[in-house]
Amino acid sequence: MKKILVPYDFSDSAVQAFIFALKIAQQSKGEIILLHAVEFPVLRDTMLVPTPYFEENYLKDIKVSAEKNFEELKTKWENEGIKIRPVIEHGPTTKTITRIAEENKVDLIVMGTQGATGFKEFLVGSNTEKIVRFSPLPVLAVRKSHELSHIKNIVFPTTLDPTQNKLLTHIKELQNFFSAKLHLLLVNTPHNMKRTSDEKEMMEGYAKDFDLQNYTINTRNDFYESDAIMNFTVEIKADMIAMGTHSRKGLAHLFSGSVAEEVVNHMDCPIWTYTIKE
Repeated sequence: MKKILVPYDFSDSAVQAFIFALKIAQQSKGEIILLHAVEFPVLRDTMLVPTPYFEENYLKDIKVSAEKNFEELKTKWENEGIKIRPVIEHGPTTKTITRIAEENKVDLIVMGTQGATGFKEFLVGSNTEKIVRFSPLPVLAVRKSHELSHIKNIVFPTTLDPTQNKLLTHIKELQNFFSAKLHLLLVNTPHNMKRTSDEKEMMEGYAKDFDLQNYTINTRNDFYESDAIMNFTVEIKADMIAMGTHSRKGLAHLFSGSVAEEVVNHMDCPIWTYTIKE
């Protein structure tokens, strides 16, 4: 986690993400790319304010304000030995974040989130949700900053898929970085039920195949995977959840939803996600 991208809109949740990213960068001796993505508001042409004129002045004002705020952040935190590189871009927020992350070959995206509930969650979702769904890079969603030394128990929901080598490589790196215990969690739902007698043997075999260390194996039965993950996390008082997600689009996402996005929306602990290619 040497190169970290933090999308920054100057909101409280973005500040919390930035502070958490700083702590990670301090430990990894890395750098932070601080991205302010400017998305133009929808504006129809009028005789008084033509759209191109508005966009030019809007972008100029935003850029001046952002540069001033970024300079204050750099002055305060680069004295701590952390390299901070501010970037100001304009365009659709989600696409801009993904593009900058890929162009700079970052190791991790740290994003603040306030969650979403009800109708907003169903139809719109947050930018963090969209990045969780589509980013090809690991994403860490946080509601508030945490001390790294407090992250000692990480819940890892798994389907026991033996082909997810990249996911497990990232999971082991994450566990090692925090020196944490990994809690493997297998969730049985009415549509995906495994025999109880096979569960322990399957999970032990999975852990052995990927050479996992310092772990526990756990199973839960529930109607919904997300509920089982969240309830288990609260039950053992875990400090982080790390999980794979799938980049479903369109109707597939609308009807099946995303377990990772559901968890991001409703949990207070940091949520680390990595998109599994299908």
